[in-house]
Amino acid sequence: MTVYSVDVEIRAPVRATEVPDRVARAVEALFPTADVEVGPDEVVASTHELEEFREQLFEQRILDTARSAFLDGRTEDGFAFDLKKQAAFRGVVNFSVGKPAELGDIHVEVTVREPAVEEFITYLAPETEEGEPLE
Repeated sequence: MTVYSVDVEIRAPVRATEVPDRVARAVEALFPTADVEVGPDEVVASTHELEEFREQLFEQRILDTARSAFLDGRTEDGFAFDLKKQAAFRGVVNFSVGKPAELGDIHVEVTVREPAVEEFITYLAPETEEGEPLE
């Protein structure tokens, strides 16, 4: 069993038409272990594990989409991606690509300390063949 050390920061804007606690619940639906702070203009959360998020990727069978999003957002020390708020509120992972949603997206930044970034991405969203994980 590989030990992972990651820092995850999650940010979601709160628009004038939104209820801040509802935006917080959208974040908590996908990242239930996150420490969430609700502000008038933004919800900020942090966590050190992505187990439930990973399980959701497997359940929804969106590993290829997730892997692509993670690799597209890769940096030297981690990766970043955006999620749609409406889907998150329903507990569904839906990656936001292209133009941000009108209400803003949930922005997630993952800093990977252990293991290498590529290895952690493979753990979260392994390569697949015909939709089935190779590992």
